[in-house]
Amino acid sequence: MEKQSDSIFSLQFWLLCFSSLVFFCSFNMLIPELPDYLSSLGGDDYKGLIISMFTVTAGLSRPFSGRLTDRIGRVPVMAFGSLVCFVCGFFYPIVVTVYPFLFLRLIHGFSTGFKPTGTAAYIADIVPIHRRGEAMGMHGTMSSLGMAFGPALGSWIADTFSMNVLFYVSSMFALISIAILYNMKETLPKNKQEKFSLNSLKINKEDIFDKMVLPAAIVVFLTSFSFGAVASLTPDLSKSIGLHNKGFYFLVFTCASLFIRIVAGKISDKNGRIPVIRWGCFALIIAMGLTAYANDIYFFIMGAVFFGVGMGILSPILQAWTVDLCDEHNRGRALATMYISLEGGIGLGAFLCSKIYQNQVQRMQYAFLFVGALAVLAMVYLFSGTVRRMKAAS
Repeated sequence: MEKQSDSIFSLQFWLLCFSSLVFFCSFNMLIPELPDYLSSLGGDDYKGLIISMFTVTAGLSRPFSGRLTDRIGRVPVMAFGSLVCFVCGFFYPIVVTVYPFLFLRLIHGFSTGFKPTGTAAYIADIVPIHRRGEAMGMHGTMSSLGMAFGPALGSWIADTFSMNVLFYVSSMFALISIAILYNMKETLPKNKQEKFSLNSLKINKEDIFDKMVLPAAIVVFLTSFSFGAVASLTPDLSKSIGLHNKGFYFLVFTCASLFIRIVAGKISDKNGRIPVIRWGCFALIIAMGLTAYANDIYFFIMGAVFFGVGMGILSPILQAWTVDLCDEHNRGRALATMYISLEGGIGLGAFLCSKIYQNQVQRMQYAFLFVGALAVLAMVYLFSGTVRRMKAAS
């Protein structure tokens, strides 16, 4: 395992950050353009499945990626996730009907089922415990840059060139991510590394769910519905208020999250995860309320800003809380559990909100209010006796 020092700013950390930046840019640049692309294939009624199908395989692959992360190594798992993005970009241009497109979205989901699991475990290996929140926040900032500029860049490429060019550029970014990972040192101790075999893919119920991180998983699940709603509905919301670039909401909310990620991480290292996570839920509730009633660009931008603040707080600190709660020898499994909850929330959020929306702009507000109510439930849980007792014990 990479020896930890008091500093988080090692070469390996920065390589990981840049790899994540281009990885997140790779698949996020497609998101705002895919609803219209699916419509052009005759799939208007399947828009909610663009995100849902992606998250199905992402969630199903988490137990495998968690097991492999703890047995094969962090770097191979990350590399496989980036490789999936690279390959899928070349298949999108030859998919010209609805069902093969949705199947390809299923395959593409393996990318986020693997890359983030290995990444979070790698960070936990190389940074000191008392700076874990800060490190997760710093890494999240770099990932967010990819999430911010990816959609905006993707819309520009599609408008200026074509969808096929967009797909190929997405593959190019994934290839860069793989090249960076090639130069990274493995942090799983050699005496724990196994050679890959079919037995490596055999999982049991312990590999699927780590009960030690249940509190974090509950909060992740309830709050990630909002991201599913944003990813599936804001491209249409953008058009309804006259915004040509369907990635603008993503750009605004991600830029709003950049600074808060680092600050919130440092605060959580000093004052605890739970109080800061509560503030993240509060910002998320406001964001969904504002977005629900965004019939002009001002409410639209305010909703995106609060969404960025909420996600900027929740994303890195929930990762850090998960690592805090788990056994250090099962970090991959614990993080896989958290990500299963994440993908489940995002996928269900996208699917259910699209059912509520039904391609009728006037119904969109009900979808955002629905996911906002789930964020309220997360807030209530964080004030429950279970969490209070956990805070007291820590």
